Amino acid sequence: MTDRLAFTPAAVLLDIEGTITPNSYVNEVMYPWLAEHLPPYVDAHRDDAEVREILADTMALDGTGAEPVGVLLAWLAEDRKAPPLKRLQGLVWDAGYRSGAFQGQIYDDALAALEGWKAEGLPAYIFSSASVQTQTEFFRYSRVGDIRPLFAGHFDTRVGAKVDTDSYRAIAAAIGVAPERLLFFTDNPREVTAALAAGVAVIHVLREDTSSDPRVPEIRSFAEIDVTRRPEAPEAP
Repeated sequence: MTDRLAFTPAAVLLDIEGTITPNSYVNEVMYPWLAEHLPPYVDAHRDDAEVREILADTMALDGTGAEPVGVLLAWLAEDRKAPPLKRLQGLVWDAGYRSGAFQGQIYDDALAALEGWKAEGLPAYIFSSASVQTQTEFFRYSRVGDIRPLFAGHFDTRVGAKVDTDSYRAIAAAIGVAPERLLFFTDNPREVTAALAAGVAVIHVLREDTSSDPRVPEIRSFAEIDVTRRPEAPEAP
């Protein structure tokens, strides 16, 4: 039997899809619902200032003069991390949560870890390509109720791409910890590479069909590790 992995970071940073929630639920339930409901949502809200801004930003970013809803749907099919799409995605999914069409999913072992970290004052942050609004709504309407208080803060691609090393340096600076005192959990090897280059400690999470990455410690469940708060860690809000 191998010893349990033990870490004492000042703060924890977490990816969402494939790390604390099943990729399959997002891909098979939430994205198809989004593709179906995005066009009628835009039609119903074209006079809203935020939707007008999103459509204008879409046309500017695309640069082809194509109809923006078609561009957004194409980006969605490509899984492109375009900021206008991510903003609109949050609005449309919010309507879905409120209607009861779906709920935010979270692995039981991830929920138990987050509850334990919260209890001992170890702050946990989210870094996702989804907008901060999308993230918070996901946790607000989770299958176990509103779990937003388990998180100390959220970061999206406004801080930088998840595969960009500078993003992790910026997050560490925003939190107020040295990069090496930040512990990042992700299922994405490209994010592993970027975070390691920034000096961040990384744990690769193997869920569903995630391939192994021998460069860093790997887990299949948060129950496999002991993560405890350093005495000098910042207090969670």
